[in-house]
Amino acid sequence: MASVTKSIDVDVPVRTAYNQWTQFEEFPRFMEGVEEVHQLGPTNLHWKTKIGGVEREFDAEITEQHPDERVAWRSLTGPTQAGVVTFHKLSDAESRVTVQLEWEPEGFVEKAGSALNVDDRRVAGDLDRFKEFIESRGTETGAWRGDVD
Repeated sequence: MASVTKSIDVDVPVRTAYNQWTQFEEFPRFMEGVEEVHQLGPTNLHWKTKIGGVEREFDAEITEQHPDERVAWRSLTGPTQAGVVTFHKLSDAESRVTVQLEWEPEGFVEKAGSALNVDDRRVAGDLDRFKEFIESRGTETGAWRGDVD
């Protein structure tokens, strides 16, 4: 099982960062390799990705969600993966977003990429693009404030 943990500080309130992260269908705007995300219900998502030339479609479920604190998920189909994003208030106008991700690399390309820390750089890049996206807007594109235990 491969894993990565990355954090970034963003110059928006924790509520704004959290609200934007709950807008899963916006992920292709800042996540490299994510072509589409469709929210099928409050806790179900369908993903289309193309990473390293490998196209995948899979379903995932939100396993835990608490406003302004965390969003956790796991895959239901496709490659085995799970993760959590946590949100930490640093000040009234600044917050820290931390992504923890675990997955089972499949095939030579994914295993080689994991061994070379390509996944670490990908998550760091996604967080950099999230920071740029949310700070340039100054506000979220929407919000889902539901609680999932």
